[in-house]
Amino acid sequence: MSRAKLPELVSDGDLLIGGIFSFHSGYIGKQYSFENFPEDPKCVLNFREFQFAQAMVYAIEEINNSKLLPNLTLGYKIYNACGYTNILKSAITLINGETYKCNKPERVQAIIGHSGSTPTIGFARILGRFDIPVVSHFATCACLSNRKEFPTFFRTIPSDYYQSRALAQLVKHFGWTWVGAVSSNNDYGIDGMATFVQVAQQEGVCVEYSEAFDSTGPYSVLLRIVSVIKRSTSKVIMAFMTHREIKVLVEETERQNITDIQWIGSDAWITDTSLTNSKGNKALVGAIGFVVSKAQIPGLQNYLQRLHPSHFPQSSFVREFWEIVFNCTLATGSKKYQKRPCNGSENLEDVQNQFTDVSDLRFTNNVYKAVYAVAHALHNVLHYLQAVNFTLKTGENVLFDINGDPSARYDLINLQNVDESTIQVATIGYYDASLPKGEQFIMNNAKIMWVPVSVCSERCPPGTRKAVQKGKPFCCYDCIPCAEGEISNATSVTCIQCPEEYWSNENRDQCVSKVTEFLSYDDIMGTLLLAFACFGALLALIMLAVFLHSKNTPIVRANNSELSFLLLFSLTLCFLCSLTFIGRPSHWSCMLRHTAFGITFVLCISCVLGKTIVVLMAFRATLPGSNVMKWFGPPQQRLSVLVFTLIQVLICVLWLTLSPPFPNKNMKYYKDKIILECDVGSAVGFWAVLGYIGLLSALCFVLAFLARKLPDNFNEAKFITFSMIIFCAVWITFIPAYVSSPGKFTVAVEIFAILASSFGLLFSIFLPKCYIIVFKPELNSKKHLMGKM
Repeated sequence: MSRAKLPELVSDGDLLIGGIFSFHSGYIGKQYSFENFPEDPKCVLNFREFQFAQAMVYAIEEINNSKLLPNLTLGYKIYNACGYTNILKSAITLINGETYKCNKPERVQAIIGHSGSTPTIGFARILGRFDIPVVSHFATCACLSNRKEFPTFFRTIPSDYYQSRALAQLVKHFGWTWVGAVSSNNDYGIDGMATFVQVAQQEGVCVEYSEAFDSTGPYSVLLRIVSVIKRSTSKVIMAFMTHREIKVLVEETERQNITDIQWIGSDAWITDTSLTNSKGNKALVGAIGFVVSKAQIPGLQNYLQRLHPSHFPQSSFVREFWEIVFNCTLATGSKKYQKRPCNGSENLEDVQNQFTDVSDLRFTNNVYKAVYAVAHALHNVLHYLQAVNFTLKTGENVLFDINGDPSARYDLINLQNVDESTIQVATIGYYDASLPKGEQFIMNNAKIMWVPVSVCSERCPPGTRKAVQKGKPFCCYDCIPCAEGEISNATSVTCIQCPEEYWSNENRDQCVSKVTEFLSYDDIMGTLLLAFACFGALLALIMLAVFLHSKNTPIVRANNSELSFLLLFSLTLCFLCSLTFIGRPSHWSCMLRHTAFGITFVLCISCVLGKTIVVLMAFRATLPGSNVMKWFGPPQQRLSVLVFTLIQVLICVLWLTLSPPFPNKNMKYYKDKIILECDVGSAVGFWAVLGYIGLLSALCFVLAFLARKLPDNFNEAKFITFSMIIFCAVWITFIPAYVSSPGKFTVAVEIFAILASSFGLLFSIFLPKCYIIVFKPELNSKKHLMGKM
C-alpha cells in the first residue's frame, strides 16, 4: 500500500501532469474478511506498462524542448499502482497536491491513465468533481462516454461501442452463426459483451451462452464456466476480458483437455505478448481480434535504451527492473543478496525485451498522444488571444496565429532610379498570408529593376534530379542525370518513368517512342540474305533449264528425270520462301512464312526420299526374277511425294486454325527497343512442322546410307547421303542458335538455315551432274555410266 504515497517517477515543472500505471500487474488478491488488515497485493513485473510510463516521460521532454509551451515547463508525477485500492489512492493523492517539496505546488493539471476501465471509472468519477481531466490510453468501456458521469474524461483509444460491433461483424463475415461468449465480471467486460450480443443477434449470429467471471473470484465459478464450454457445441468463443481472465480460463480448458476452440479476443488481451509467448498458452495461437493501429514514435527506442537507474534515483521500481533484466544487484554492503553486483557496464541496447521493443507500438502511441493532447489544451488556455478575430473600421482583419503574431501582410516594393540622384519606392506586388495557398503572393504589372541572383545551387536543368549535398542545407544540391527510361522537365523536380512503349531521349527530358527492330530489306544483313536467296533461286532455275535441255541424255535419264525436275522446282521455292521472313511482320506474313517454309521443304525432302527409294528399288530390279519396279514406278513416286506433302499441309492447316502465328511487340529483351517479331502462336504446331521435316530427313538419310555402296554408276545415293548430312547438321545447329538469338538475329538464323540446307541439296545432288553435262559431255554416255569405258 506504500506505493500510493510517493510517486515512482518524478520531475519538477511549472505545470505538472500525473500518471497512473501498473508496473506490477497480475494482481493476486483475496476477498477481505474485515477481521484484520488486508495483505499487500502480490504482483509481477509488467514491462509494457513501464514502457507506457517512459513514453509519457519522453513526450513531456519533447514538449519541453519545443515551442508549444513557451516560458513554461512540464513536470510529472507518475505512480506505480497495483490493485484497485492503490490506483484510487494514487489518483486522490495527485488531486490533493500532497507535497514532498515545500516550495512547489503539487496539484496536477491532468492525469494520464489508467490501462484498465474499472479503476479508471472509479477515479475519473471523483476527479470530474474537481475539474481535473483524465486522459486514458487504454480504458475502452463505452460507459466512460457518459458526459454526465464523467465530464472531464477523455481517451486516445476508441470506445468499445465500436469494437463490439466490429467483432460481431467479424463473426458474421466468417460465417460463424453459433458462438459462445465469456467476459470479465467488471464494467469493461459486461458492457462490451452486452453490446456484442445485441449486435450479433442483429447480424443473424446466435450466442449459445454468455458467462462472466473474475480472475480473483471463487474457483468454483471458473469450473462452472469451463463445464458450460465443455458441454457446448459451439467451437468459437468470444472472450471480452483482460489478460488475467483469459490466462486462467485457457489454462483450465487445457487442463480439462478442451481443444479445437477458435478464440476471438478484445484488444485488452489480444496484443499481450506475455500470453502468446507463454508455453502454457499455445491454445491461443490462431486467435483473432481488433486492435488499434500501430505507429512509429521517432526517437523513442533510443530513449528507452538510454534508461539508467541514475536517471531516477528515488525510484525503487527502476532499480528492481534493472536488477531483473541484468540479473545483478545494485545493493552494496550486504551478504544476503545472492546476485552478482552490477558493474555499471550494463546497457539496455544489449537486451531485447518488451520494454525496449518498439516494432509494434499501439497503446504506447496512445500514451504519447494523450500527453500531447494535454499539452495542447494547456497551450490553448495560456494563449487565449489566439482566438481573437475581429475587423477594424478600416476594413483590416486582425487575428493571431499560434505564436501570437498577427496575420502576415506585406507590400512588395522595388527601389528604382528616377534619375542619377533620385531613388523612388515602387510597389510591384503584395503578400497576404491569410489568403488561400497559391493566392498569397500576387505581382502587378509594374516595371521591375532586378537585383543580382544569389542562390546556393542553380535550378536543375531538364533531364536531371536534385540530390541534397551531405551536411548542407536542402537548397544546396547536385543535379544528377535521370536514369535510362526516366525523364524530368521544367515542371518536375524528380525523375519519372516513361510509359511502356516509350524511352527517354539522350537528354533525358522527353519520352520518345522506342526504336522498333526487325529484319528489313534496308538492313545490311537483310540485303545479303536477300541476295543469297535470289542467287540460290536463280541457280536452281539455271540447273533446271540445263536438265530440261538435256533431258534425253543418259545422265539425266539415269537419275530419275521427273523427280529431279520436281526437286529443282521445290528448291527454287525453298530459296524464295526465305524472302517472306524479311520485312515488317504482319498477320499474313507471319502465317505465310512458316507454312510456306514447312510445305516447300517437305516437298523437297519428299522428292529426295523418292529418288533414294528408286535407287534401292532399281538395284533390287537387277536381281534375277525381280519385278519390284512395278511396285514403285512413276505413278507410285508421284503419289508418295503427294502424300508426304499433304501430311505437312494438314499439320499447317491445323496450326493456322487452332493458334496461328501473329505479329508481336517484344519489349522484354531490350529496355530501349521493341522487337517486332512473329510469335509462333502454338509452339506445338511450330515444332510439329519442324519435327515432320526432321523425320523425313532422317528417313531419307538412313535409306541413302544403306544404298551408298550399291554397285552401279547410276547410283546417286552417295550424293544424297552427303546432302542429308549437310541438311541435318544445319538444322540440328539451328535449334540452339534459334532459341538463344535475340531480336532480328532470330529471323536471320532461320533464313540462314533455310538457305544453307537448300544450297547443300542443290550442290550435292545437281552440281556434279551439271558439270558433266556442260563441261564434260563426253562422259554423258551410257557406256561410261555403265562402267564399260
